[in-house]
Amino acid sequence: MRLRLIHSLLLFIPFQLMAGTVVYTDAEHPPQNLTEESSVVWLDGPDRLQDSIFGQLAADPQLAAQQAREIIQLPQWPGQQEQIAQAYRQVVHAWEIGLHKFPAVVFDDRDVVYGTADVARAATLRSQGGK
Repeated sequence: MRLRLIHSLLLFIPFQLMAGTVVYTDAEHPPQNLTEESSVVWLDGPDRLQDSIFGQLAADPQLAAQQAREIIQLPQWPGQQEQIAQAYRQVVHAWEIGLHKFPAVVFDDRDVVYGTADVARAATLRSQGGK
């Protein structure tokens, strides 16, 4: 079960530009050669977070809804909800800047090197003009 309401609401939440070097990737393509100035956006992050918070809900829709209600009534839920929202904002930002292949390394929200999660390799390709 996914929280579709969160998905819908996030489309209306503004997101700040991610200056510097950002690796957009997933768990199958781990980032390499990160620098202090680089960050990672896990495109599968929202799903992994929701899976870790909600686990495997029951197949019965009514029981699953009850299980979800119990989870969102826990004291840690507001922090978890913010983590999920932030993860979705990062994914939405990838769409906003027009990324269409992954993994990708993005420099200052402008220059993109597709096909690698290796910051050093992407920087070399960028300097050679191979964006």
